[in-house]
Amino acid sequence: MIRHLRTPVLDIAYEESGPPEGLPVVLLHGFPYAPRAYDGVVALLVAEGRRCLVPWLRGYGPTRFLDAATPRSGQQAALGRDLLDFLDALRIERAVLGGYDWGGRAACVVSALWPERVAGLVTGTGYNIQDIAGSARPASAEQEHRWWYQYYFHTERGRAGLEADRRGIARLLWRLWSPDWVFDDETFEASAQAFDNPDFVAVVIQSYRHRFGYAPGDPALERMEAALAARPAITVPSINLHGGSDGVGPAAGSEGHHRHFIGPYERRVLPRIGHNLPQEAPEAFARAVLDLPAG
Repeated sequence: MIRHLRTPVLDIAYEESGPPEGLPVVLLHGFPYAPRAYDGVVALLVAEGRRCLVPWLRGYGPTRFLDAATPRSGQQAALGRDLLDFLDALRIERAVLGGYDWGGRAACVVSALWPERVAGLVTGTGYNIQDIAGSARPASAEQEHRWWYQYYFHTERGRAGLEADRRGIARLLWRLWSPDWVFDDETFEASAQAFDNPDFVAVVIQSYRHRFGYAPGDPALERMEAALAARPAITVPSINLHGGSDGVGPAAGSEGHHRHFIGPYERRVLPRIGHNLPQEAPEAFARAVLDLPAG
């Protein structure tokens, strides 16, 4: 059942499963995905007595902005602030956070800036806090090729393309990023419905422009972005899951990420798993959550 709560900025839609007294686990999806990616993970965690909360991020599904004047920002500080506000609204003092892609970024932001709120972290592809100041440095030709969609979104042609064909672009990215995962139309559509949100395009476009310094951020989040620019270390117990077949960020990319984690840290590479970690490998994702300290 879909529930709703209000934060200072959003009406956040989320699903809750498991015993109310269980250790809270907040699971966060990425782009272009949705809470359906966690269905298998949730079933496994609920069986172990965990309380699972899976929200739709800003710009996805039934989640809505409260004020038409609020910038439709997808910047990292916005995602982190939304997660902190979500915990506050539910009066959750400490939770395990799990996420990948945008959701992994939100989880890393809160883990770095508010570690007292985080019992443990499962992060897809490692340290997801962006180095915006260093974004002008080019990567290898192969990696730049993998980021084609980001450069496309930097243009007005890309904005129009996403507006006209949200599902077509998302389906292509699913295939490119998870080359060993065979998904059917029903599985895709169950998540793709979330892209019909009226703010989806604006939030996505701002996200991919802001991270390269091509779009301004929300003025209300400038102090958070300044803190994130320092690339703060993560002190909470953390497990980094990286798909061995990830088509957008190859596993080698997180080999050195241990330097960003100064608490207990483990890196697990999952063979033949792509970018959509929880949906492709629910057992491994759930196992990582359960292997974190329960306190």
